Amino acid sequence: MLSMKRIKDLKGKRVIIRIDANVPIEKGKVVDNERIIAHKETLVYLIKHKAKIIIIAHVGRPGGKVVKKYAMDPVIKEIERVLRKKVQKIETKNWKWSKKREEEVIAQTHALKPGQIAMCDNVRFAKEEKKNGGTLAKTMASLGDLFVFDGFAVAHRPAASVIGISKYLPSYTGFLMQKEIKGLEKVVKKPSHPLVIALGGVKMKTKVEVIKNFIKDADSILIGGGLANTYFGAKGYGIGNSRIDKEMEQEIMKYGKKNNVFMPIDVIVGDKNGKAYSIVDIKKKPHLICNKQQAIFDIGPKTLMAYIKHIEKAKTVIWNGAMGYFEQSPYHIGTMAIAESIARASKKRTYTIIGGGETLQAATIANIKKDINLVSTGGGAMISFLSGSVLPAIEALQKKK
Repeated sequence: MLSMKRIKDLKGKRVIIRIDANVPIEKGKVVDNERIIAHKETLVYLIKHKAKIIIIAHVGRPGGKVVKKYAMDPVIKEIERVLRKKVQKIETKNWKWSKKREEEVIAQTHALKPGQIAMCDNVRFAKEEKKNGGTLAKTMASLGDLFVFDGFAVAHRPAASVIGISKYLPSYTGFLMQKEIKGLEKVVKKPSHPLVIALGGVKMKTKVEVIKNFIKDADSILIGGGLANTYFGAKGYGIGNSRIDKEMEQEIMKYGKKNNVFMPIDVIVGDKNGKAYSIVDIKKKPHLICNKQQAIFDIGPKTLMAYIKHIEKAKTVIWNGAMGYFEQSPYHIGTMAIAESIARASKKRTYTIIGGGETLQAATIANIKKDINLVSTGGGAMISFLSGSVLPAIEALQKKK
């Protein structure tokens, strides 16, 4: 893959840049702009080097049709606020145009002055975007002279704006994409040991793939959340109404028996609102961890202390997925304590990576992001990379060497 710094002369060149702007929007305003800020370095570089910048991105899941609530207007306003620079709007709508409209859109990109920015409509308004169908990628490519991919969070998607445009234009990586790959390659190719991986959350299939990829290299794999629940369920324990993935029971059982995979030795069970809860020792009560009206909502204090000891000894820590239902007190304790222990380890020169939607949400609440070496913007892309998969975006960009 070629860095955008390899481009010798950007002045006056129309540069299409794919970013991740899938930000939460409430009442027409962006309420969390971290994903936009993550692209600031790349965008500022293009501005300073006098490129004509055409931004392509998406918000939400409009399902291949124009949906007003997924319009990019709030994103455009937020980019203007972050960059302190006017952003024009290009009305690409569903990307199906008459010949006359096509000429008008292309003319609008040419009319940009060096250093100016324009943003297209939600790329997912196009039905062909999801599977890189039809001539959509070629149509997108007609708006630029060069392509810069900076949207690591969508790098695992085989979409037209991710893998298609690079077939038609000289293509490069932006600074965020480079930062993500460099940080993740460090732990995949040559991590410092002890290597500790903490996995939780409710998306279990992808996490099992991470366990599979690191089972030989990781010193400790600490399990919580739905993965732990599924393991206990597979063993025939009474887990009440706990969230599990029955399809993954055999896989989790297989890896749960490994010496470097650690399951909770105690858990917090109770009702969803957190008003009635108790600590259950797994060894003392495996046959009935909780009744049908209850569920496992967090790791217990003994488990937490054991996991923290692993993290304290680590030279590399990867964390993806909450240990429990952290949105509800008192079930937040396990996740918050793990977050804080990782931050402390990072301050002592442990290399730390965190990622995933709920993980970053927890990290924000715990106020630890500033202490982490790599806060990955892409949960699914991060997990795919750590699972050993070649991300479609990377594969497409490597062909342009």
